[in-house]
Amino acid sequence: MKSHVNRDETKLTVFSKTSKRRSKMHPSSCDTFVALPPSTERQQIIFGKNSDRPCDEVQEVVYFPARDYDEGEKVECTYIEIEQVAHTYAVVLSRPAWLWGAEMGANEHQVCIGNEAVWGRESADGDEALLGMDYVRLGLERADTAEKAVDVITELLEKYGQGGSCMEDECGFTYHNSFLISDRKEAWLLETSGKHWAAERVEGGYRNISNQYGITTKIDKEHPEMREYARSKGWWDGETQFNFATVFSFMTTARIEASGSRYCEGKKLLEKSNGHITAETMMDILRDKDSGINMEGMFMTTGSMVSVIPTHPALPGVHYFTATPDPERSVFKPFVFVNHIKQLKETTSPSYGPDDPVKKKPRFQSKPDRKHELFVKHEVVTAIIESHKDRGKKIMGNMRQLENENITQMKEILSKGVEEPDFLVNLFSSSVQEEMAAYSKK
Repeated sequence: MKSHVNRDETKLTVFSKTSKRRSKMHPSSCDTFVALPPSTERQQIIFGKNSDRPCDEVQEVVYFPARDYDEGEKVECTYIEIEQVAHTYAVVLSRPAWLWGAEMGANEHQVCIGNEAVWGRESADGDEALLGMDYVRLGLERADTAEKAVDVITELLEKYGQGGSCMEDECGFTYHNSFLISDRKEAWLLETSGKHWAAERVEGGYRNISNQYGITTKIDKEHPEMREYARSKGWWDGETQFNFATVFSFMTTARIEASGSRYCEGKKLLEKSNGHITAETMMDILRDKDSGINMEGMFMTTGSMVSVIPTHPALPGVHYFTATPDPERSVFKPFVFVNHIKQLKETTSPSYGPDDPVKKKPRFQSKPDRKHELFVKHEVVTAIIESHKDRGKKIMGNMRQLENENITQMKEILSKGVEEPDFLVNLFSSSVQEEMAAYSKK
């Protein structure tokens, strides 16, 4: 398949070599949010993201423990191999099951990262390099603060660039990336255009991003050659105040149509609860369909994440993931970093190793079954909810009751800390099993 972005309509036109079909869809994917004191309650930072991806794509939730590496070791990312570092931190990731990186996730130091697709004047076409989703994982594995994650991502970006298809398809669906990154004390917004970038520190209040450049004149870090590059391209005159979004966005409009409305609606929803934003608030925002944040259609919300990070360093963070499409019909299940966590097998997709069509060239000649156990059962129960009103209502009630019980238990941990970590080793997996049991509960 071949694809291009029509800059006048700001929609993605997709052509298929095999079926000769032609379709248009808004190139919209994801909404990411962060709220910091004084916008939140109980001195907590609340992070949330909906991952909006092709409707037939499976998203898995996986855990990788901290690990040491020998000097000279390499790490194979989605398309390219890069040098490995001496030590990587433990991470929990929500990711499209076909790739190495992640749409969103957190690490043992309570750094959270989510990425967004952005399009601008700089072409996103190019050779295979690191994907934005690879940068999410690399930032989490290598940084113990949000600011260090900015440094990790930008150093690798300047060295390796970004590129390659962002879908499990030959279509060549490509984009630049923005990242919202948080830790226990602050958040950073990092936006990229090719190898150039700008970053803004967020120290209080709330922030959301939705597939459009959002950094304007407040730039706290930047690529050293960014301004001169923009001037050489004729995008900036070198005299007026430098505005990153204005300079690097499309000439015809600074906003992608669909993302512009989602951004405004998301901001309104945050403002509505300003001063009282909690995990439940963030879950409600991610479930909101009227705003388009809970997306339906060719691109839909295939996975969701909400993290609660106390500013006090002695208290644990709690990270909730759905691992299933449509948060309105899913359960946010808790994960807490403790020692001895095993792989999350119920939400881990089948692995095909070197025989995976993503690894073979030409890539994407076939698409294997990537459905994990929870996905399969959720797919069945979603059909029941849609076709049997009364039964579906009861199932939804069971799911929401389970979620509320988990949230109540986690509030205790968030306020008092982890007294018996061994009880939390299987927390996420146990919650998944309880969810699957809730599907058939009388």
